[in-house]
Amino acid sequence: MRESIKRVVIKVGSHVLSENGSMSTQRMRALVALIARMRAKQLEVILVSSGAVSAGYTQLPLDKTVIANKQALAAIGQPYLLKMYQELFAEYKVLCAQVLVGADVFDSRKQTTHAKRAIDTLLSNGVIPIINENDTVSIEELVFGDNDRLSAHVAHYFDAQILVILSDIKAYYDKDPHKYQDAQVRRIVAQIPKEELQATHSPNNPFATGGIVTKLQSAHFMMSRGKEMFLASGFDLEDAQSFLLENEHRGGTLFTPKI
Repeated sequence: MRESIKRVVIKVGSHVLSENGSMSTQRMRALVALIARMRAKQLEVILVSSGAVSAGYTQLPLDKTVIANKQALAAIGQPYLLKMYQELFAEYKVLCAQVLVGADVFDSRKQTTHAKRAIDTLLSNGVIPIINENDTVSIEELVFGDNDRLSAHVAHYFDAQILVILSDIKAYYDKDPHKYQDAQVRRIVAQIPKEELQATHSPNNPFATGGIVTKLQSAHFMMSRGKEMFLASGFDLEDAQSFLLENEHRGGTLFTPKI
């Protein structure tokens, strides 16, 4: 990892954490192992985790297209998801903490300062903050877009040098890889076309509210503030591990203003 990187925000999507109506313990375990290895290298890690609604659905399969049901599922799923993380991190003797935020946290300098102070205190005591949007009381269904844009705000306002998004989308391509077999990965990106930032959201998963568009918007947010974002697969963490632990860019896309 680059010497200038001290604090990293990792965002993981609901599609990565769930599979066939259940939570994927195997993928969660791999993610926790990666974070534990990062901590061993003296990196501070903030985890922005989706998955509360998916976790709630495994306990009570309500119709998630109804906003009230989705809020209820988030309320059921938040403690269940945190319990899973707590048990996995405990294997490495690491504490984790739940931090629920809303968009208003970043609308007020005072609120942002208070939130950052809490995050700094957790990190200084070796605790992994696990941040999620407070879906239970959110009025709008799409405030941050499956936490992609939330994670960019967290990375910027909480002083991380880089945002890492682990997704079902393993890189940024020059064309839709689902439609074109000759689609090529864009390894390093310094500028994102305006039309791609404004495209229609295209989630590949019924629980996901993001897609490539919100990831590009997150990358643009970071780059416009002089910071970087790395997009890689959350199903297979080899590319993320190589980038974060071995300083090797094998796969995935690095969005950077530093070219």
